[in-house]
Amino acid sequence: MSELINKNDNRATIRWKLLTGVSALALTSYISSASVARAEDSGQPQIWIELGGQLSHLDDGQETFAPVFPNSPARPSIFSPSQKFEGTPLYSIDETGKISFEPEYSNWVFSASIRYGRSARKKDAHQQTYPVPTHFHFSSGGVVQTIIPYSGTPDAARFVDTQVRNSEHHLILDFQAGKDIGLGMFGANDGSSVVSVGVRFAQFSSNSNIALKSDPDWHRHYKYVNYPSAGINNEKLVTGQLYHSNAASIRATRSFHGVGPSISWNASAPIAGNPKDGELLFDWGVNAALLFGRQKALVHHQATAQYRPAVKYGHRYVVSHYSADPPARARSVTVPNLGGFAGLSFRIQDFKLSAGYRADFFFNAVDGGIDTRKNESRGFYGPFASISVGLGD
Repeated sequence: MSELINKNDNRATIRWKLLTGVSALALTSYISSASVARAEDSGQPQIWIELGGQLSHLDDGQETFAPVFPNSPARPSIFSPSQKFEGTPLYSIDETGKISFEPEYSNWVFSASIRYGRSARKKDAHQQTYPVPTHFHFSSGGVVQTIIPYSGTPDAARFVDTQVRNSEHHLILDFQAGKDIGLGMFGANDGSSVVSVGVRFAQFSSNSNIALKSDPDWHRHYKYVNYPSAGINNEKLVTGQLYHSNAASIRATRSFHGVGPSISWNASAPIAGNPKDGELLFDWGVNAALLFGRQKALVHHQATAQYRPAVKYGHRYVVSHYSADPPARARSVTVPNLGGFAGLSFRIQDFKLSAGYRADFFFNAVDGGIDTRKNESRGFYGPFASISVGLGD
């Protein structure tokens, strides 16, 4: 046990030393660069504030809920499977913000950025058949003397109800220090090629609440009777209506929190015009990170099947029931992260408008299983737009 504790402590120590080393290296490099920087004023804003948003397509996989009801017939093929409606949210509108500091007389850039998004999916699906009343005869008094026409009202119908409530939210924070390394044309006037290192923090959370109800096999039982003296020949009588009543539900909470070193390369090349009168630029970039954190999952699910036998005045009784509470799962994980973007910007003096397409993928970040652990990745990709304003020329 002590060896395990020491191992975990060593891993945590290594992570913090790595993060501290990255920060110290960035600060030392900046101080060394500043001492030999050129003395002329670049005329560029020292602070850039950027606000924007992104329509993100979400890649939020998790195991589907497919309960099995013992001694209950299979669902009729006329109904769609409930799993078809259990999907997680497909899109979210993310909010982004970034502040960058470009010290005077240097080509260093220090930045902090945030990205936050949340979404929810609600689905209520009802499928059923519509049985019509059955017309038959019965005798009054126990002796077949008077035959009375009667319409039997159905006691039930085949149906499937699916209610789904899924929600998620995500938060990504970045702190970076970068330098324009001036690669070829990307280091020319009005262009940039910045390589940055720093720290990335990511948090993902999701909640699922799904309820299923169904009657897969409602039908009537009949018999045929003959009472020639009463004028009844081969008459069809309803002797009972049998049906099942199935119900199941699941509640699940899943999360991941992680932090780790990151590296990125962001470049911008002018296409036409100039910053004073208006300039069009092509922007692109790639990023990578390695996050150390914990994934957690807490799941509860249950199912009950009730049955009414095929006697006219029968009572329902429980055929099967189960309730499962798998132990809460928590595990330390290492999550690789890769991303990139491409787009266009229009800049005039200290104002810039940007638009493009951006993607970020976090591999095996979340435990999407029900009874056992199952790694699932998280992805966010889609078009974005932002507005930037420069301050402090």
